[in-house]
Amino acid sequence: MKTRKLGRSGLEVSAIGLGCMGMSFGYGPPADTTEMTALIRAAVERGVTFFDTAEVYGPFTNEELVGAALAPVRDQVVIATKFGFRLDPATGQQVGLDSRPAHIREVAEASLKRLKIDAIDLFYQHRVDPDVPIEDVAGAVKDLITEGKVKHFGLSEPGVTTIRRAHAVQPITAIQSEYSLWTRSPEKEVLPTLEELGIGFVPYSPLGKGFLTGAMNESTTLDSGDFRNILPRFTPEARKANQALVDLLGEIAGRKQATPAQIALAWLLAQKPWIVPIPGTTKLHRLEENLGAAVVELTAGDLQDIDHAAAKITVQGNRYPDRLEAMTGR
Repeated sequence: MKTRKLGRSGLEVSAIGLGCMGMSFGYGPPADTTEMTALIRAAVERGVTFFDTAEVYGPFTNEELVGAALAPVRDQVVIATKFGFRLDPATGQQVGLDSRPAHIREVAEASLKRLKIDAIDLFYQHRVDPDVPIEDVAGAVKDLITEGKVKHFGLSEPGVTTIRRAHAVQPITAIQSEYSLWTRSPEKEVLPTLEELGIGFVPYSPLGKGFLTGAMNESTTLDSGDFRNILPRFTPEARKANQALVDLLGEIAGRKQATPAQIALAWLLAQKPWIVPIPGTTKLHRLEENLGAAVVELTAGDLQDIDHAAAKITVQGNRYPDRLEAMTGR
């Protein structure tokens, strides 16, 4: 597996990481812990060194899974987790945002225990909290870095003004936001800002929450507990309209002897050398398929063809309901 550095931070990780959320949360019932432990370790055996989790995935159970699975190879991997939500003590459900410095410290201490590690490699603010100045957030993480409990600071789904303000207090190693061929909003302002400041970029949902793999269509039925049921982009009507994007990936994949998922990931890797996507999966064959994208070479002509064809396709449906979309880009 090739490696990449996240901006100018010096943090080196596998060119493709593994998003672990779906193993415990978001896509229906949690997967079997024993099977997911084996999958995480299979990823390590195949060269993956970058693993993404968060306290809210579960909640808490995903961090416990990742920590236990990676304990034998702790010195070989980079573990990213997140803070920033307020959870109901009784149910563990998200009930708002909370990036007060005292809470950040509480989350860090709890995550360290669940992950069975001495230091969090990359600690993201999960969503920007409008009630807490970002300078206070960055300062709190800076203190944790000084104490050796955190190594690198990141933000998820921030706006560019927030990025600049935070970076001035504590250098940011990586920004994590949704980015793929059907969510290209970071290209306008975020990516140029990251290039200027020397910050890495970690696209989550690089396969469009599974849609860009070609494994679903307008008639696909999702589990009742699958959060995609509330996403406007996943209504049957939107899926039917957005099939044109999957067809485009399939056409390029046929030329390159690859799969649509591999083309989608290879396209991301080709955008900037400091971009590291983190596709998630619960299946070994999908893991191997995703990792195979690292050796798919898209020529300048291929990229031009993709961009020209994609420009003619209007993606239907917002990526989040309004209340969730309002938490991004702050």
